[in-house]
Amino acid sequence: MNVVHGPSELDPRPRSVAIGTFDGVHLGHRAVLGAALAGPRPTVVTFHPHPRLVLGGDVSLLATLERRLELFEGAGVEDVLVVEFTTDTAALPADEFARSHLLAIGAERVAAGAGFRFGHKRSGDLDLLRSLGLEVVEVPLVEGVSSTRIRQLAAAGEVAAAAVLLGRPLEVEGTVIGGDHRGTGLGFPTANLDVPAGLVVPTFGIYAGAVGERRAAVSIGVNPHFGGTERRIEAFLLDWSGDLYGRRLVLELWERLRDERSFDSEAALVEQIDRDVERTRAATRP
Repeated sequence: MNVVHGPSELDPRPRSVAIGTFDGVHLGHRAVLGAALAGPRPTVVTFHPHPRLVLGGDVSLLATLERRLELFEGAGVEDVLVVEFTTDTAALPADEFARSHLLAIGAERVAAGAGFRFGHKRSGDLDLLRSLGLEVVEVPLVEGVSSTRIRQLAAAGEVAAAAVLLGRPLEVEGTVIGGDHRGTGLGFPTANLDVPAGLVVPTFGIYAGAVGERRAAVSIGVNPHFGGTERRIEAFLLDWSGDLYGRRLVLELWERLRDERSFDSEAALVEQIDRDVERTRAATRP
């Protein structure tokens, strides 16, 4: 898949374009991508950073740009134009944006979700695109599916329900950094994830999940048994050993197993972790 950051980097050729921010690439977004795939040279025009952040709002993201690009590629997209969203971008009249970022790359067909708006003060709509000679595919919203609802489910620890809306497991992404090595001392060495600021992290608890094909028991919280106060995201990869420091991991969360808590002894803690690991072995990917 070809990724560019300016319209001039794409050859003007007949294209079927999906346009949107696509945070999380959930089932609703996938419907838009699917509509674009039905036309010539499937292309995504997306925005980074999230427009709401630039315009003074607040939003917790379901995926990094890197992860979004991976998901686009997996869906069959051939080209992606990542539009840097700035205050200047926000000030562009809608028709000017359409000409400089859609018509300029050869777009003939544009797929977007129902109600999609763009341009200065969100003045542009799908009718404007039609008036510019583009074939427009208005994709109906998927009932009950939204990034906002997925964030709410994550905040409640309802990762299985979130997976239904995403069409895949909820994920936590980060880089492995050094930790306190308490897991190693207990016989369960963990990868301690440094998650980029602003990404959604589910509520505290113990989860069953996976990293790629490797199942993982995951702790999200402050390690209350050891009197911790700082949030940690730690994954014990089952039946694996090796050095993960500095590696980027995409951690799937399949099932919330329990709350985190303190134990009467270290032995009791180890017994509980053993049970968590066995439940992780038996867990089913949503």
